[in-house]
Amino acid sequence: MDHKETLGSPEPEPRGGLDRDPEDWVTGDEPMTAAQRSYLDTLAREAGEELPADLSKAEASEHIDRLQKKSGRLSEG
Repeated sequence: MDHKETLGSPEPEPRGGLDRDPEDWVTGDEPMTAAQRSYLDTLAREAGEELPADLSKAEASEHIDRLQKKSGRLSEG
């Protein structure tokens, strides 16, 4: 039988699964993505902050969340 690579899970995650703490991410310790870097640069400039350029994915996500709230960019959903 041919098994194809899949994403996700055959069972749904409990509510809030998408809001997992970045510290719990499997890839959280990898370098931030180019998209995170670009967006974080924009947010940091708007906030007048300087951040290290060697952040992990998890660290970048935490700074993005913080700066979005600070700037009012976070949409209320």
